Amino acid sequence: MTEHAHGHAADPTTDDAATAEEFWDEFYRKSDRVWSGNPNFALVREAADLTPATALDVGCGEGADSIWLARRGWRVTGTDIAQAALDRAAEHAAAAGVTDRVDWQRHDLTVSFPTGSFDLVSVHFLHATAHLSTIAALRSAAAAVAPGGVLLVVQHAAPAEGTHHHPYHVQFPTSREILDELDLVPDAWEVELDEVLERASTGHDGEAATRTDNILKVRRRTA
Repeated sequence: MTEHAHGHAADPTTDDAATAEEFWDEFYRKSDRVWSGNPNFALVREAADLTPATALDVGCGEGADSIWLARRGWRVTGTDIAQAALDRAAEHAAAAGVTDRVDWQRHDLTVSFPTGSFDLVSVHFLHATAHLSTIAALRSAAAAVAPGGVLLVVQHAAPAEGTHHHPYHVQFPTSREILDELDLVPDAWEVELDEVLERASTGHDGEAATRTDNILKVRRRTA
């Protein structure tokens, strides 16, 4: 499966917000399409049986996850730091006929976060680096989950097989480490899935690889 979207909190090499926006805009502008256009596998598997309501797609990239949800009847807020990605996502949503079901918002998650509460908050591949912590963004994502709603966090567990290093000193936390960082009130949340999954992948450079991902799905209790 080709990767389609990684969460973008800021420039992987700096914590300067203006530079972060410029970096990611250039990342998307350098090609007509960066990701496959397919929704992320974990979202499809874990959200297929959920009742469509409101969803937040954190680090939405070119919008494949948001559009998949919208097609299934969800009302979606898709957020990314890159305006170039959001513009492309809006074009894809128009082509899919779901423009009225998706609200695209530009946020540098180190500075701001979408307002409101959501029945599903999906965070895919929002990785911390040596220069950037994603703890605040992940905690904001958890805080945005409505009672009875689901937080789905998917992270790579390691660099792709055969890769000896990863650019930008990306960190690969375990699900347990992510859960610890979230600092959730135990009585208010239920862990529904904590899984390490190995899968075949094709990077945007076209090279086949094996990926190992951590999948964490937690539900906020209603009372």
